[in-house]
Amino acid sequence: MPLKYFILTFGCQMNLHDSEVMAGILEDIGYIAAENKEQADILLINTCCVRETAENKIYGLLGRLRKLKYEKPALIVGIGGCMTQQEKVAKEIKTRFPFINLIFGTENYHRLAELLKTAQDNQKTVLELSHQINPVIEGLPIKRASGPRAWVVVTYGCNNYCTYCIVPYVRGNERSRRPEHIISEVKDLAAHGCREITLLGQNVNSYGKDLEQPIDFAGLLAEINKISGLDRIRFVTSHPRDFNQHLIDTISNCEKVCEHIHLPVQAGSNHILKKMNRGYTREQYISLVESIRQSIPGVSITTDIMIGFPGESNQDFQDTLDLIEEIRFDSAFTFIYNRRQGTPATLMEGQLPDYVKSERIKVLIDLQNKISKEINLREAGKKHWLLVEGISKTNQQLLSGRTRSNKMVIFPGPPYLNRKIAEVEITGGKSTHLEGKWLGNYY
Repeated sequence: MPLKYFILTFGCQMNLHDSEVMAGILEDIGYIAAENKEQADILLINTCCVRETAENKIYGLLGRLRKLKYEKPALIVGIGGCMTQQEKVAKEIKTRFPFINLIFGTENYHRLAELLKTAQDNQKTVLELSHQINPVIEGLPIKRASGPRAWVVVTYGCNNYCTYCIVPYVRGNERSRRPEHIISEVKDLAAHGCREITLLGQNVNSYGKDLEQPIDFAGLLAEINKISGLDRIRFVTSHPRDFNQHLIDTISNCEKVCEHIHLPVQAGSNHILKKMNRGYTREQYISLVESIRQSIPGVSITTDIMIGFPGESNQDFQDTLDLIEEIRFDSAFTFIYNRRQGTPATLMEGQLPDYVKSERIKVLIDLQNKISKEINLREAGKKHWLLVEGISKTNQQLLSGRTRSNKMVIFPGPPYLNRKIAEVEITGGKSTHLEGKWLGNYY
């Protein structure tokens, strides 16, 4: 019987894509996927360190895995990703959890098969970290989840060095894939039935600046838009500093690029934005949003907002609330600031107590939920074409799909609509999703 693997993934879309690469490598050497960690012969944990809550979850998981490892001594347990790319953390895990067979970082994925063989041949934990940032490595196998959508990486790493963010330290500086490799991958996906791709990068709209023959992100979008068989193009994440009018016009003119922009603002106070090293002002951000809405009819704008950054005063927090009221985001990912060792913000004066951050995040979430619901309720009576993703996670009797503006719609319909693009009429809205009825049309 072939050996089985199971991968637990924490963090962002980039981590999910990294796990697809790890799964591809394992299947390339003969492993098959297990249904759960208890069935696995190899258990891999792909970690995130962007926020403290993610790290705490991983430490808790490792503590619980002691029992599983005791019951299955032949089980190979490996842990990799952003958290373990930090040498101090990797060594702490090795000391606290000696039953782990393999610890590796973000620059070691391509050597996974070799590292697993080493771990299987050793009685002690194998710790393998590379502090040399690799050039872009093409041609690694990928085991994607079945479905009508796929992620395609366009850049690795980040050059922004926001003062709160650990990503540049664990992912390295920005490296762009060559456009011909990206286009070839998208063509292959479209040929195999993929209908929507999401282009991934820590800052996709700075794509191409490091290439010998520079190409900007707008140029890449225009080329991908030409690929036959592909219906929809999305991208995350964009940095406001690099979002220019040329890119806005390109999105408007490319019929396959969806009308959804995720544009992290992080804060509504110029004082805090400067301390964060975000590279734009509140006024510049508002002007950018106005330009996007003028050029792209029906666009939805979502964002990331951080509460409790060092030195955030009551007025700074009010500035953020006022910005939310003025912009009226379709939705927002909201976070409480917590210290990340190695980032400049960790050493800043004015660290806020937890109770203040907790009070502020509740106020912010309540406000954004109110706005999201109001926006969604205005969709009632409108018709949308949805890419149907399958059975709803919240109601097994219903289907779910996304509008081009990235709004989730729950609706009754036949199972054969899965992976199809279906027309629905919106009948209602909540703060998190829309409700609709199928109009009988699909393709």
